[in-house]
Amino acid sequence: MGTRMKVLITGGSGFIGTALVHNLVAAGHEVLVLSRSVQRTARLLGVPVLDQLDQIPSSDNIDAIVNLAGAPIVDRRWSEARKKLLRDSRLKTTEALLALIRRLDRPPEVMVSGSAVGYYGSHSDDVTLTEAADDFRPGFSHQLCADWEACALQAETLGVRVCLLRTGIVLGHGGALSKMLPAFRFGLGGPIGNGRQWMSWVALEDEVAIIRFLLEQRTLRGPFNACAPEAVTNARFSQTLGAVLHRPARLRVPARVLELLLGEASELLVSGQRVYPRRLLDAGYTFRYTSLDDALKAAISG
Repeated sequence: MGTRMKVLITGGSGFIGTALVHNLVAAGHEVLVLSRSVQRTARLLGVPVLDQLDQIPSSDNIDAIVNLAGAPIVDRRWSEARKKLLRDSRLKTTEALLALIRRLDRPPEVMVSGSAVGYYGSHSDDVTLTEAADDFRPGFSHQLCADWEACALQAETLGVRVCLLRTGIVLGHGGALSKMLPAFRFGLGGPIGNGRQWMSWVALEDEVAIIRFLLEQRTLRGPFNACAPEAVTNARFSQTLGAVLHRPARLRVPARVLELLLGEASELLVSGQRVYPRRLLDAGYTFRYTSLDDALKAAISG
């Protein structure tokens, strides 16, 4: 994106979206955000905000779309109503974007659409998963991501280059880390279950830079694992976070407790995926943070 572009972002008021909006604006690009909370989001981000895509005229020249919309997936039990909300918040927004693309006089050049390492399902083994892996495990998280990706890929038939962002745990000031910090700061943190499950992570600075990279590199399309090259076990993550905070991190959380609290949703914490960003590395992307210790220090100091 060497020239100034107009970028439409869904989920722009979220943890990743906010950082991306500020980054794009600082680089001189024009940003338009879709949000249900128009006034609050406009105050937060300082960019134009709309709550319906049909407010965009067909003559508008949108150069790129970044689709990050989606209700939080780990914060409560997956009741049938919750599963429907998780699906609708992703698929219906993506379907609305497809309708917008069909209506525009000139389609965007590219759409970067959210997904997650949950695409691979819940793994309890040490297998390394690249984008070419077909060893996904069936379950709700896989199906949700697979359906979301399939929906986004329909934009290719409309002349749009589509990149799918399979994101791991994003480490920055806020997000998932902010929910972990209170317990660890009081010395009450520690591994979940046996601690052997893999955690694929990425620094927020890299997540934003990866999105920018996919927008700019016009030959890239398809799925990309947005994770640092070195996944860690949950035990290693807990140990490192405790060390960064200068606190003990030995209080193990039994898997059974999480299963009682979260039901099926506990699989996202009790199991995991060892994901490797093969396609990003092959494309020439250079990670800012490859060390978990450095990423945690930066996130906490930020």
